[in-house]
Amino acid sequence: MFLIVALITLFLLLCLGLGWWMLPERRRVTVSAPRRRWRLPRCVRRHGVLAVVAALVLVVPPLLVVSLRQNVELKPFRSTDLAESHSMIAELLRGERLVPPPPPPPEVFTNAEMRRFHPEVISADRRWDKVDGALRQRVLAIYRVMKQQYGVEMVLVEGFRDAERQKKLMGKGASLAGAWRSCHQYGLAVDSAPLKDGMLQWDMEDPWTRRAYFLYGELAKEAGLAWGGDWTNLKDYVHVESRDRCLAARRARQARLDAQGGS
Repeated sequence: MFLIVALITLFLLLCLGLGWWMLPERRRVTVSAPRRRWRLPRCVRRHGVLAVVAALVLVVPPLLVVSLRQNVELKPFRSTDLAESHSMIAELLRGERLVPPPPPPPEVFTNAEMRRFHPEVISADRRWDKVDGALRQRVLAIYRVMKQQYGVEMVLVEGFRDAERQKKLMGKGASLAGAWRSCHQYGLAVDSAPLKDGMLQWDMEDPWTRRAYFLYGELAKEAGLAWGGDWTNLKDYVHVESRDRCLAARRARQARLDAQGGS
């Protein structure tokens, strides 16, 4: 800030000095002085004051804007901005009520690769009606944009998760959250994976898969959801959740437990 003000002050002093030097009275006093090798253009000498004023008008306002507005930030889209946003996600959420797509063939979840590397997915709950309605609409909007704009088909891997299953997943290291600490227990989180050639894709070293998951994460954040790919302790690229509503649900449950304990 100080540097900007100093530069503006220096520029003003230079402009004023130049204007004074080019005044007609100044030229009459120095008419007998030796001719300089370098001279300003005739139009500038003739209209010196006007040139100085024009330079000030063109240069000073941008410098003032830069000095007074140090950081220019674009307001990100949040879930509370759905009425104003013109993104495809928001347009879909303001339009028709989205219906879950038909589930993929059962072998997508029971093939040899799944049994070997992701056996926990086989028994996961994939019923859309167990997912919170508002979250369901956001995720379905993401699915449609992924399909229509990027040609990527997304599949629901898991929605609602009971407390017992959450304990087991935590014990296996598949989750860091204990029972009733995960948003899945409240129907406020879902796991999704891209489908390619009839197979769910998990390998983040594969460029196509990595691009698909990061597109999924960006659209999730555009829809006001939290994406597990942004986590630091455990990257969960398949996971999105309604974080604020989940925190509220956890607090409400704890308040009920405290009330029951105190009665």
